[in-house]
Formats: sequence, structure tokens, C-alpha cells
Amino acid sequence: MTARGMTLIEVLVALAIVAITLTAGLKAAGGLTVNAQRMTDLTSAQWCAENQLTALKLGKIYPPVGDSDFTCQQMGRQLPGQMVVRPTPNVNFRRVDAVVMDEAQQPIVKLSTVLSRF
Repeated sequence: MTARGMTLIEVLVALAIVAITLTAGLKAAGGLTVNAQRMTDLTSAQWCAENQLTALKLGKIYPPVGDSDFTCQQMGRQLPGQMVVRPTPNVNFRRVDAVVMDEAQQPIVKLSTVLSRF
């Protein structure tokens, strides 16, 4: 009777397959984590920008042309932002851009609207 079992080569090949599979799984899980964080950043930045533009609309404010900075707290984070107001060909309207950035001053989201004088 001869002993049956796996050879060393077969064991090493099986371990290599398991290692490759686990590495691919870890990389996929890391990608999902990064995507989830990006979605959280994007959502909170969009809320900040929408809040800034809505405050101008509800306050019936006709903002002067120029740039101004603001900060917004969403989900426990302080997000810096910039309000950019530009004239339009019609003097009764202004284009307003709300740009929200991350802590490294990289833009996350930019929302634009047009406000009227009246």
C-alpha cells in the first residue's frame, strides 16, 4: 500500500491561489471604503453649497460682484468654501457659484445659480 497525499508543489500552488484571491478581495474592500468616503464628502459638500445658495435666494439678497469665503459644518466636519459672484450680460441678474473644498483646499463640488435683482 502506497501513501497518498499532496506533494509540496501542490500545496504551494494551492497557497499561491489562496494568497492571490485574498489580495484581490482586500483590494476590492479598500476600493469600496474609498468610494464610501468620497460619497460622504460629496454629499456633505453638496449640502453646504445648497445651503449657501438657498440662503441668498430666501434672503432675497442681490450680492455684489466679487469673491467671499465661508465655512460650513456638516456631519462633524468644517468644510471651507468660496462664493464667487459674477455679472451677467443683463444687469438685473448675477451668476453665483458656491465652491466647497476639502481640508487640503481641493474642490469637492461646485454649484451655480443665477439670482435676479427683483
